[in-house]
Amino acid sequence: MVVGAHGIAGEVRLKVFADDLATYRSFNGGALSLKALRDGPNGAIARFAEVADRSAAEALRGTELTVPRSALPPLGEGEYYHFDLIGLPAVSTAGETLGAVVAVDNYGAGDVLEIERPDGKRFMVPMTPVAVPEWNDDRLVVTAAFAE
Repeated sequence: MVVGAHGIAGEVRLKVFADDLATYRSFNGGALSLKALRDGPNGAIARFAEVADRSAAEALRGTELTVPRSALPPLGEGEYYHFDLIGLPAVSTAGETLGAVVAVDNYGAGDVLEIERPDGKRFMVPMTPVAVPEWNDDRLVVTAAFAE
């Protein structure tokens, strides 16, 4: 995500959520072409071919950078991309409809799912085999004891 401008020549500061952003050259359907990338304070500093000055860089503040799914590395058994879980309906092992996954956070000890119930209340579940024994493209199953 672009968090702001860096300097006067059109560079932007990025908050990076990927292990290695340097392997990608084109973002947002080809709208942004990466020319240079380096480590920066609290993230990275990037230069895009289409961004010529500070004003253009400031205009990108808040822009999420996206790449096509086909550009992402393949997943191993039991791995997932956070965006694949967002929006999944959640049910309990007892068959209760719980709601839908609205966020995936990581506070250092592993991923935590935030599930919003139909009434708008939310609860969190660790993304572990004990708490989430099953998930696929259609739904996520939460152990009933974690859904209370």
